[in-house]
Amino acid sequence: MLTTNQKGAIAETAILATAVRLGIVVYLPAVEGGRCDMLFEVGRRLFRVQCKWAVRDGDVVNVPGRTCRRTATGYRRGTYSADEIDFVAAYCLELDRCFCVPIELIGGRPLVSLRLAPARNNQKAAINWAADYELGAIAQLGERVTGSHEVAGSSPASSTPQAAAPRSGRSSL
Repeated sequence: MLTTNQKGAIAETAILATAVRLGIVVYLPAVEGGRCDMLFEVGRRLFRVQCKWAVRDGDVVNVPGRTCRRTATGYRRGTYSADEIDFVAAYCLELDRCFCVPIELIGGRPLVSLRLAPARNNQKAAINWAADYELGAIAQLGERVTGSHEVAGSSPASSTPQAAAPRSGRSSL
């Protein structure tokens, strides 16, 4: 059984390796305890990334959005905001895949569920498809992050594997 610290280390390492493989420049903090675990340089932009361990539950990957940190008065639990991070990147060991959820989707929420397969009740609205949030969409497609930030992707553009276009129109790293 893995400890929380081991899961965190595995998730960070997998996310780092995936990002580097995709041609994303990654910066790591010199000291632990900051609000983000790493920075991604995509084009001319830096994105603050918090890494998490994701868990598969049937046809869904659950990406946690909670934070827990030690303060002088004990543990403080909460959620992330756009003032702290730009993305939550999550690694799912069972799938051996990394996902990158923008703060606009996960901010203020304890959890975001990403669907791997259609819902059994045929629900089509308000579904977050896992494929839309796989780490690499921006590096491969040169998309705009949350519709406002221009990115150039890898150089040359053909240096990373190509992915299918997102189904929901949402952008992710």
